[in-house]
Amino acid sequence: MNSATAGTAARVMDVAEALIQQRGYGGFSFDDVAQAVGIRKPSVHHHFRTKAELVAALARRYTERFESALAAIDVARRDPLARLKAYVQLFATTYAQDGRLCVCGMLGAEADALPADVADAVAGFFQLNLTWLAAAFRDAQRSGQVTTAQRAANLAELMLSALEGAMVVGRGGRSGGGPAAVGKHLLAGLAR
Repeated sequence: MNSATAGTAARVMDVAEALIQQRGYGGFSFDDVAQAVGIRKPSVHHHFRTKAELVAALARRYTERFESALAAIDVARRDPLARLKAYVQLFATTYAQDGRLCVCGMLGAEADALPADVADAVAGFFQLNLTWLAAAFRDAQRSGQVTTAQRAANLAELMLSALEGAMVVGRGGRSGGGPAAVGKHLLAGLAR
């Protein structure tokens, strides 16, 4: 794949990602993508034969970017509570972009209607996050920064659910709090 072709494929994925964050899987078409990129619909098909192929690829790319962000948090912050606060910021940053929602959160809401490869990519995103969060909460409990006796896996699910839900409620209710406020309150309630 030459650089021009790779660049077009990346632009197609970028546009599809933004559309999913605003409208979900069922809320956009290849025509929408082609118009936004400034190419013809057959050119979109040249890069991605089907919508499912496109969305599975971008969900995997989104997960890889998130995995890189989590690795950067681990390197930059040794303090467990600081790592959890930085995690909250990942969601707050996404939400600050005109109320965009997490790509996999949007897709997860449609999981039963998604093609299998898309649903699998979405499940991978959530598993990555739950595993990372459980480790971060275990570290925070060992350090005494989080004092609840709840299992770390339960705290991980609580945090991820709260942040994803805060994005949806914030957009639906047109409230300004969003994931930053919810994450801050959740951690304050768990922290010493």
